[in-house]
Amino acid sequence: MNQKILLGTYTKRESKGIYSIELDEIEKKLKHLKEEVPVESPTYLTGNKDYSLLFSIAKSPDGKGGIKSFKKSTDGLYTEVDSLFEEGAPPCYIAYNRTRNQVYTANYHKGEVCVYQVSPEGQLSLLDKNIHSGKSVHENQKSPHAHYFDLAPDGQFLIACDLGTDEVVVYTLDEENKLTVSDIISVTPGTGPRHVAFHPNNRFAYVVGELSSDILVFSYNSKTGTLSPIQTISSIPEDHHTFNGGAAIRVSSDGKFVYASNRGHDSIVTYKVAEDGTLSLVNYTSTEGQIPRDFNLDPSESFIVVGHQDSDNLSLFERNKENGTLTLVQKDVYAPEVICVQFES
Repeated sequence: MNQKILLGTYTKRESKGIYSIELDEIEKKLKHLKEEVPVESPTYLTGNKDYSLLFSIAKSPDGKGGIKSFKKSTDGLYTEVDSLFEEGAPPCYIAYNRTRNQVYTANYHKGEVCVYQVSPEGQLSLLDKNIHSGKSVHENQKSPHAHYFDLAPDGQFLIACDLGTDEVVVYTLDEENKLTVSDIISVTPGTGPRHVAFHPNNRFAYVVGELSSDILVFSYNSKTGTLSPIQTISSIPEDHHTFNGGAAIRVSSDGKFVYASNRGHDSIVTYKVAEDGTLSLVNYTSTEGQIPRDFNLDPSESFIVVGHQDSDNLSLFERNKENGTLTLVQKDVYAPEVICVQFES
């Protein structure tokens, strides 16, 4: 069976926009790279359940930043439906809520989170936004840098990670679709919280510290939206002393393993999850490329596909579901400036 993968990219060098590639699960190969839609800097992507609607970060020709929506036709091609742009840089993260038919974005440069309504045909309208305030101790933390904004699995609370303020912000969204801050969790100065992934039991959350190269483990109360810290564990080996930045994080659907990517060390770190949600190191796996900005598990979770921002390649790993380890099966698969890896299923 072939699985279609959508790739979000920068368009600073060779990339022309959104690409796709297929994972042949029988041959264990990535093949048939294709340019899907020409878009300037579609750095992050999401879609509805069957990806009949696709949503992307984008830049406008006059340099404004925003989002675009696309609809898939019967022949499988995506056609642009709508776009919303504002002055300034585009967001860095986009997510879709299938229950409310809403899109959520986080804007690194503006320190801003936004909520949009989506019509059945993919039309977009802004519902509300909030701008963070503050700073922290690292040279990259002189202002707010919202890097993640998405609904928690309980469907009750929205969670934002702000790399610039060293905060995880919990929001509620009322019946009039207005955002209210419910809680703010301050983490160790210099951590730079980037992304969060929830355990399938919805009792634990795992946050990547981009600047500290740590994984922060929280217990999560889905009734109150409260996050309580229970562990901090490094994402890199003790003997790695040169640059590294934490990037993507994923949790296996059985809740047994957590994976995170390291940019600089250029690796995927694998952790085993204990009953209490805490992590223990399994191993590090070289991603066979430079700056693994994103990766994802295929729907069967038998494979992991890694996208590299600087070396313009994808790597394919087979995953052992029993012990969590990864085995390289393919590398040097050309794909330009990959920032986001999303399976179209």
